[in-house]
Amino acid sequence: MGRAKKQKTRDKNKATLPQVPKGLKSDGYDEEFSQELADAADLEAQARANAANQRVQTNRKRKKK
Repeated sequence: MGRAKKQKTRDKNKATLPQVPKGLKSDGYDEEFSQELADAADLEAQARANAANQRVQTNRKRKKK
C-alpha cells in the first residue's frame, strides 16, 4: 500500500519549518575576547581564523563570476 499524497507533502514541509525564529537564533559567537589577556596561542588562532575567513570570502567572489 502506498502513502497518501497529502501526507507526503506534509512531511516534506516539516523539515523546512524552523523551530526557533531567526531573530532569536545566536550567530554562534558566544565567547568574549580581550586583546590584553590574549596569549601567543590565542593570537595565533585569531590569525588563522582571519586567514580562513579571507579564503572563504575570495572563494565566494570567484564562484559568483
